[in-house]
Order: sequence, then structure tokens, then C-alpha cells
Amino acid sequence: MTLRFLKDEPYGTTRAFFLSSALWFVTGALMGLTDATHLSAPELLAPNVSWLTFGRIRPVHTTTMIFGFVGTGLLGAAHYMIPTLLRTSLFSERLGKLSLWVWNLSIAAGGITLMAGYSQGREYAEWIWPVDIGILAAFLLMFWNFFQTAQRREERILYVSVWYIFAALVFTWFIYFFGNAVWNPGSGAITGMPDAILAWFYGHGVVGLFLTPLAVAIAYYVIPIATRSPLYSHTLSLIGFWTILVIYTHIGTHHLLQTPVPTWLKVLSISGSIGMIVPVMTVLVNLWLTMRGRLGYLHADIGGKFVMAGLVWYILTCLQGPLQALPVIQRVTHLNNWVIAHAHMGVLGFSGIIALGGIYFILPRVTGRPIYSQRLADIQYWLVLLGMAGFFTVLTAAGLVQGHSWINGEVVYRTLPQLHPYLVVRASIGLLLVSASFIGLYNIFMSIYGTRFSRNTP
Repeated sequence: MTLRFLKDEPYGTTRAFFLSSALWFVTGALMGLTDATHLSAPELLAPNVSWLTFGRIRPVHTTTMIFGFVGTGLLGAAHYMIPTLLRTSLFSERLGKLSLWVWNLSIAAGGITLMAGYSQGREYAEWIWPVDIGILAAFLLMFWNFFQTAQRREERILYVSVWYIFAALVFTWFIYFFGNAVWNPGSGAITGMPDAILAWFYGHGVVGLFLTPLAVAIAYYVIPIATRSPLYSHTLSLIGFWTILVIYTHIGTHHLLQTPVPTWLKVLSISGSIGMIVPVMTVLVNLWLTMRGRLGYLHADIGGKFVMAGLVWYILTCLQGPLQALPVIQRVTHLNNWVIAHAHMGVLGFSGIIALGGIYFILPRVTGRPIYSQRLADIQYWLVLLGMAGFFTVLTAAGLVQGHSWINGEVVYRTLPQLHPYLVVRASIGLLLVSASFIGLYNIFMSIYGTRFSRNTP
């Protein structure tokens, strides 16, 4: 039985990661819809059942979407890109599948323990110590597999996607270790303001140094192939790589501007947030010049179309991020639904859509046949795109209502009725994402295991 789960087969690890990502997408979307329902109709879903309460389901939703759906999809693409770009085979498919089992079991254990009430109570770091150890072990297994693959490479030049993938694994391991205070198993935290600073060093880093490098790695891989055009500039790609590593690590404190954090650290985080425009625009300009005049090729490829949409969300996310780091804007936007809209843009709009693009682009290359249904993939594309646009619009509007109510001294009982219509619409939009997740799961499963394939006509 063990050997069956760890069967050594070409691209088996990538396929298993992709199917796992699709399963986690369904799970995370259902948890998100449950949360949205709690906010719009608190008495609807068994309010007295402890493991279904908002406080327990919400961290299950966020961690499942970040690590389960998006993270797993991006890592699956990495398991294909690393050996392909290095012109060799993956060092060990069995080791790759073992890392996936450790990864999946850790995420599942994290969700179960959170619903049972065991939590570290810190943003994106709610999982308890044994789960943290499992996640760190999975990262180590993946790094070792990739490192040994690189040792056996036949390609001398390391393409920029390889740089981003290795950086994501190394940096994420360290920010996860320190951000979850793994040396302190009892609480997973330290004390006072240093803990708040550490928590947002991790909370922001898990998006910017885990999801972002992997998503950018996929974009750098997919865009030149889909557009049938060489990368505009390898030098620009490395400038973007080094600047994001230098700048991103210290900007998480912009979530704590209203707290007694040292002023020098606040200034550093705001300056770094503004400075993030440099690596972001370097990446986007490089890729836009690569695809210039060749958008027809890009949109003819379903994977390329997803990646292109993800890049549009990337620029929107990274223009909004520096702006909301400014104190004058945070007076209105901080601690309300505006920030939730921004988080959805970064995780689902940018990284999540690119993860789906990587899956659909790579699947035919690891199965040897077209995806099961081009039409279903197109439907999922529009459901995710419309759902994300709806989330951004509704949550941003609700955040502005909250922020201005706070500034104007409105009491809570007068503000909540104003928010209720937005929360109802938010829950309705969640149905689009749930539908998209089920469509994606079916399409990906049939692409890997199905025996009957469509003609893939649009």
C-alpha cells in the first residue's frame, strides 16, 4: 500500500499536487461560503455548534486557501518546471510524493484541530505546533528533492523561474519557523509588541515570499512559451528577483501603524511598501514586453489566459498595497473589509488565478493529452474572474462604509445595518467561487484519470 502511494512514475508528483490543489480549492471555497453566510445570516448555520462557528471556520478558510489550494497548485507547477528547465528528471518521484503526503496530512490536521478549538490565535499562523512541524518537514523534503535535481542538471544557465522557486522554499521555511515561534510549542508566540511585529513579518511574508515568487516563476515560464516569444530581458528578471527579496522582508509592520511600534520601523515599512513598486513593475514590464503584439497566442491558450488575468490582478494588488500603507489612507482603510478585499486580490486574484493557469498549462504536458474540457476551463475562468471582481468591489465598498463611519463617530448599531446588504452580496458571489472550484476539480480529475476526452472545442 505504501509503495502504491509512493509509486515512481514520470510526472506523478506534479499530477498528485494538481489534484490535491483542486480538492483543497473545493474545501477552502466551501469554508469561505460558510463564513460569508455566518456574516450575512448569523442564525442560519447551526450557530450553537462550536466547530461551525465563524471564529473556527475563518482560519480554516484562510489557511486552506493559502497553503491548500494556491500553495499546493504553485508547488505542483514547481515540480514540473524545475526538472524541465534544468533539462533532467526529478531527483525522486517517490520523495516528491512523500513530501505531498506530509504536506496534505499537515493541512488536513490543521483544519481539524482548528475546528476542534486548538489554535495559536495569530493571523495565518493559527495551526498548532505539530502541524507547523509537518509543514516545515514538507518544505525540507521538497527543497532536498529540488537541490538534488539541480545537482544533476544538464542546463548550465539557471532560468529566473528556478531562482524564484528556490528562494520561495528557503525564505518561506525561515519566515514560517520564526513567524510561528516554533521554539515555543506551548503558544507559538512570544510576548508584547515584538510578537505583533513578528506575526506580521510572517503574515505578510507568507504572501510575498511564498505565493508571490512561485506565481511569478510560473508567469516567467508560461508567458514566453504561450506567446512563442523569448523573454524580453533576463537581466530585468534578475533585478526583479533581487529587489523583491531585499525590500519585501520588512514591510509587514505597515499593518501596525496605529500601535506603539518604534517609529523607525514604521518608516522603514512604509518606505519599503512604496519601494515594492520597483520589483513589481520590473516583472510586469518585462513580461508585457515579452507578450507585446502576441496577445492572440496568449489568449488562445487557456493556461496563458489564466496567467495573463493573474498578472492584471498583480498590478492592481501592488498598486493598492503601497497606497494603503500610507498613514493618511489607513485612517479610513485599516481594520475593515477594505483589507479583506486586498487580501483576496493577492491570494485569489493574483496567486490563485496564476496557480490555475499553471495547472492548465502544464497538465497536457504531464498527461500527454489535452485537458478534458476546454469549455469547462473557460467557464471556470469566467466564474473565478467575475467572483474575484465582485469580491473586490463589494468588500472595498463595505470597507469604505466602515472606515468613514469610524472616523465620523458612528456607533456600531447604526453601521451594521448599512453593511448587511454588502455581506449578502458577498455570500452570493461566493457561490460563483464554489461552483468554479467544483468545475475545476472535475476537469482536472478527468484530465488525469478520465478515459473519455472531449474535442476541446471552445
